[in-house]
Formats: sequence, structure tokens, C-alpha cells
Amino acid sequence: MTDKIGPERRSANMAAIKSKNTKPELAVRSALRALKVGYRLNRRDLVGTPDVVMYGRRKIVLVHGCFWHRHDDCRYAYMPKSRVEFWAEKFRKTVERDSRNFEALTSDGWSVLIIWECETKDAILLRSRIAEFVDVRP
Repeated sequence: MTDKIGPERRSANMAAIKSKNTKPELAVRSALRALKVGYRLNRRDLVGTPDVVMYGRRKIVLVHGCFWHRHDDCRYAYMPKSRVEFWAEKFRKTVERDSRNFEALTSDGWSVLIIWECETKDAILLRSRIAEFVDVRP
């Protein structure tokens, strides 16, 4: 199947997708601020440059987009209809990298919470989940 919008427009669309300060990341950060929990962003000194790092608590929150990181059984993790082999390989490598990063961080003594994009839609549940992870009262 061919792409409906053409390669130039598709390329522009894909290039416009941000990797930092996304809506899901902003939702997680908002929940942390509401809980009065301090954090640092995108620490390059840690494996995989984690999204949110709480050094004193030895906790990390990774915010994963459902599409890019392949959230199981999620409606946002669909397979594109064009260039299927390309996308399958790209997704496979992303999932493998995520697994390696998770293992490296946990073996280094970090507690890691993965928040999926679809889980950021409900602010109350998100705040509750993060509060439980960082062990504070919501």
C-alpha cells in the first residue's frame, strides 16, 4: 500500500515530531510538581538519557510514546501501512534499546517507572501512580 500524502509531506510530518517536552512528558512533570517532588530532565550522564531523574530517591521515570516504543495492546501502537519492513525493523531496534537501557539502569541501582503516553490522559490516575512510585502522598 502506498502512503496517501506523499514522501515529501510524510518526511516533514515525521521531522516535526519532538523528542523532548512532549505532551506526555509535560503531564508527568506537572504531576511531579503537584506532588512537590524535585527532579532533573534528560540526564546525559545516565544510560539512555532518561526523561525524569530523581537523584536523591534513586528513581527514574521514562515516558514512552505508545507508537514509537510499541505499547502492547494499545490503539496508539499501530503499524503503518506503508514501508512495513522498515517500520518493523525500526520498532524492533527501539524495543531492544529500551530493554537494554532499562536493564542497565536497574542493575545500577535505579528504580525505573515506565509511563506510557496513553496513561498520561487521566491526570488523577497519573498523579496517583507517580505518587506511589516516589512514595509520597498525593
